[in-house]
Amino acid sequence: MTEAVFDSLATTLLAAVSLQSIKFLYAGSATVRPGPNSSHGPAMRNERGAARCEIMLEDLPLSEVYRLIEPGPVVMLSTRHGGRPNLMTMSWHMMVEFEPPTIACVVSSANDSFKALQKAKECVVASPDGTLAEKVVAVGNCHGCDVDKFATVGLTPIPGENVLAPVIRECFANLECKVVNTRLVNKYNLFVIKVLKAWIDPEQKSPRTIHHRGYGTFIVDGETIKLKSKMR
Repeated sequence: MTEAVFDSLATTLLAAVSLQSIKFLYAGSATVRPGPNSSHGPAMRNERGAARCEIMLEDLPLSEVYRLIEPGPVVMLSTRHGGRPNLMTMSWHMMVEFEPPTIACVVSSANDSFKALQKAKECVVASPDGTLAEKVVAVGNCHGCDVDKFATVGLTPIPGENVLAPVIRECFANLECKVVNTRLVNKYNLFVIKVLKAWIDPEQKSPRTIHHRGYGTFIVDGETIKLKSKMR
């Protein structure tokens, strides 16, 4: 790209941003121009006469970004502190190491589970499938300081092998974990936990996980595709 072409493109982009919208015209290479208020402009043609599709891009409030990046699947975090078991619904988490399996998760300091993780330094991460969606939401809609969430929601706690936090019988997978790093807890409420033991329910052959899209909107896994990939 020549300097003149680059300058022209940059000027056009700045003009588009000032109008809070950008229109891309796709035809091999893209032309960028400020768009009208309509969601789709008229059809265009490139030098070869091929039709080019116009797509309008609009501003997304930064407060909505988590709805795009929040990966799911939604899980439940089981803890036990002071002799009392508790549950919370959690979707802010990510893998940080293959082996030993290590997970980073964000737990609000307003939750009782935050205090339990700080004190007991252990938990169970349980994976529910789509059939448990209503119970998963119910877990998130009540407070462990007020009720026994297991009894209230109708989930079954069973003893784990390496931690005091209970395993959830109805979930297709349960990961017994211990807290291994709290350096970012004060700043981001982020705990790093290592999986000590993993359990699966062999009767749940093809579980469909739940993914949070914000404001009570969820997606349940659908079609599975398999592609040739070098990714583990």
